[in-house]
Amino acid sequence: MRNDKKNVIVDLTFEFALKIIAYSELVRSTNRFEMASQIFRSGTSIGANTREAQNAESKRDFIHKFKIAAKEANEVEYWLKLCKASEFYPNPSEEIFKELTVDY
Repeated sequence: MRNDKKNVIVDLTFEFALKIIAYSELVRSTNRFEMASQIFRSGTSIGANTREAQNAESKRDFIHKFKIAAKEANEVEYWLKLCKASEFYPNPSEEIFKELTVDY
């Protein structure tokens, strides 16, 4: 990855992943291991795919990696909405939802 310029999207997705890790650990602490794993995997995959896109082999590959990141964002939003709607899971913070839908 190029290190000569600040990359806002890579930084934001990294910070988002840290919040997802914290929330998935909170879910895990309630012995809801399957949901915690789903949230962890899809939520941290956004940043991983975004970072991987920085070393894409072509423009097409770059776009493909970002599309995967977008799909993972949709997936983690689904899991978070399920947690929010269910009485059996801790509510995710509104900040997490806002970060999924931020407009720049």
